[in-house]
Amino acid sequence: MHIYTKIYQFAASLGALEGFVYQKSRAEDLGLSALTVWIDNICLAYEHLPAEALSEFHYFIDRTVGRALHSLIAVLGEEHELVIKLGSLIRDAENMPESADDFNKRKWFQE
Repeated sequence: MHIYTKIYQFAASLGALEGFVYQKSRAEDLGLSALTVWIDNICLAYEHLPAEALSEFHYFIDRTVGRALHSLIAVLGEEHELVIKLGSLIRDAENMPESADDFNKRKWFQE
């Protein structure tokens, strides 16, 4: 599989996760068994991406994972295994968004 395909599939899955967990207020709304598989798959995909590729866009991984984490922490708490597992993808905590609503308003293609 071409590296661009792998990157796309990883990014799409991570972005979909962020959107899925956004503003959920109850653990029952998360479907924890499916969410566990989803996060496991994201972590496995991450491990299979080349370090060189990750270094090019890890800032954005930190941002997307960070927003998802804010949403998950609000429902599951900081010590939940899924929060810890997903949080392991954060490389630089300084890139973490302040909240689940902390989005970049200006996109790369608008510059």
